[in-house]
Amino acid sequence: MAFDTIKIEKGMYSVPGKSFTQVLEELDPSSNYADTELRGLDAFQRQLKRFDIKVAGSNSDMLQKFYSTSDSAALFPEYVSRAIKQGIEETNLLPGIIATTTKIDGMDYRSVASVPSDSDKELRDVAEGAAIPETSVTTRENLVQLTKRGRMLVASYETLKFQRLDLFTVMLRQIGAYIAKQQFSDAVNVLINGDGNDNAADTVAASVSGSLCYDDLLRLWNALDPYEMNTIIASSDMMMKMLSIDEFKNPQTGINFQGTGKLCNPLGANFIKSSALDDGTLIALDKRFALEMVVASDVNVEYDKLIDRQLERATITSIAGFAKIFNQAAVRLAV
Repeated sequence: MAFDTIKIEKGMYSVPGKSFTQVLEELDPSSNYADTELRGLDAFQRQLKRFDIKVAGSNSDMLQKFYSTSDSAALFPEYVSRAIKQGIEETNLLPGIIATTTKIDGMDYRSVASVPSDSDKELRDVAEGAAIPETSVTTRENLVQLTKRGRMLVASYETLKFQRLDLFTVMLRQIGAYIAKQQFSDAVNVLINGDGNDNAADTVAASVSGSLCYDDLLRLWNALDPYEMNTIIASSDMMMKMLSIDEFKNPQTGINFQGTGKLCNPLGANFIKSSALDDGTLIALDKRFALEMVVASDVNVEYDKLIDRQLERATITSIAGFAKIFNQAAVRLAV
């Protein structure tokens, strides 16, 4: 089959606009294996099978297996990238607060905005021959700030070559978890302070300083109108205070939390507890309209170093930023 004869090389990582796996798929389409025992595997996974490299399980191979040939060594950066992405996906809270994700080629991006007045939000009757009300969409004055987040992989090939890939995968997944946590913190900062375009979140003060009651949450819910409060991000202390409110102590809430770890609450919003918020802070938002994620670079590894066994100080990075879409779709409560 074709996957047995493909020449794997460094240049496959530097094809503009394409990932390593996409380049492999063009050379070895998965559609060719629909009726074979290899169906369900993508082009990269077929290459692992070609070189008999097992990356998971108690019988996983040692890291040195990747370096058996020059072709198999070229697979190592993709393995590292996938393991890190797995760690990001397992711990990523961003899907719970992001309305849309925009991928760009480059470092400059200017988002769009629509700031309707109260009258603009009303779909009034339009008399015959009268002008139809307009909704203006303009570009933001300032560029979205993109931030590179990542980790340095510091280890020699001699240190790692006899380590099982399953254990090494766990370490890489932890790097992914760090990246996901930091990007979530970046997103929270934009929700609260804005993206540099004079669009910080409005603040609702608690009725009694230092405390939280159900009336505070209702005022927060009301402040989001006409948006829906479907997501609440809370600092650790605020989450404890919320769960201590009588309205959150109904039996169904307790049963659901104890059985699934998911909170059921009288307001119907999804809860996210995060250390990215300062104590005494809570954000309510409509995730459908509040935030745009801008990705300039997916998980990127220094493939040259990894292929050449120069694992010492190989960087793993991801570049992303966040932009407010509708400012009123997020409101902050300060206690």
